[in-house]
Amino acid sequence: MCHIDESDHIVNGSTMEVIQTYPFLKSFLAGSVSGTCSTLLFQPLDLIKTRLQNASKNGANRHGIYPLVVQVLKNEKMIGLWRGTLPSIMRCVPGVGMYFSSLHWLQTNYGSSEDPSPFESICFGVLARSFSGATLLPVTVLKTRYEVFIINFFVLREVIKKIFCILNTIGLFSGLIPTLLRDAPFSGIYLMFYTQTKKMVPLCEFHCIFSALVYINKFHFSTKITILNNFYLKPADVIKTKMQLYPQKYNTVPVAVTLVFKDNGVRGFFIGMVPRVVRRTLMAAMAWTVYEQVIRYAGLK
Repeated sequence: MCHIDESDHIVNGSTMEVIQTYPFLKSFLAGSVSGTCSTLLFQPLDLIKTRLQNASKNGANRHGIYPLVVQVLKNEKMIGLWRGTLPSIMRCVPGVGMYFSSLHWLQTNYGSSEDPSPFESICFGVLARSFSGATLLPVTVLKTRYEVFIINFFVLREVIKKIFCILNTIGLFSGLIPTLLRDAPFSGIYLMFYTQTKKMVPLCEFHCIFSALVYINKFHFSTKITILNNFYLKPADVIKTKMQLYPQKYNTVPVAVTLVFKDNGVRGFFIGMVPRVVRRTLMAAMAWTVYEQVIRYAGLK
């Protein structure tokens, strides 16, 4: 028994040495923890947003948020609001980890200092998000189609096989351009504002009486930044969803833009705005808040 405990101690020690040796791995693990928490909490908002956008494919948006939620609860019970959670975790957990680790690598190797300038923050945020978003786009396509019952299977392996048969390799990257147009600018602008507003927060983490206020301030800053960004980038989200759900019909960005405008006018580009803004706002704010606390408590920062 003692021998096993000693071996476990050696293994754990070796693991910690590896983590401490590679800073980007620290960021990846902390980001993955952050991504897991936010994904599990806010998946219902993503499902509602996707179904609202899908409901408008034949013309006017026939469903509001409340009737749609009632419909899901009636037909699929409470668990139906978390449909697509597994592919969401497959996308968000490594995606957030890849984003934070890429961001750390860029700041370490190309940053002028530990305190990046606004321009550096925008560039690093755009590059890191583009890398993680493009890499995991096939999982995003899987999640989007799974949420709206385009492929009605409950076994994830069968869903993946079916999607691959229908869409082939190229189809699994449907909506790449609008996805990057939606996520990359948001991440760059968000990172710039977040790093700059952090400088305005007093460094009082060492005083327990003020620490909760500091975390609330960070969350508050994150919330305001995300709401503003999501309003301007919402049309790209609608185009992305259409191209991933119906790649044969919405096969290019110009075609998708034309069809959305023809079916619903300008309003069509903002369908699902409320759940998208609420989810993205809370998710981004929580991601950074949890990420910073994880790396701090783990002694990684």
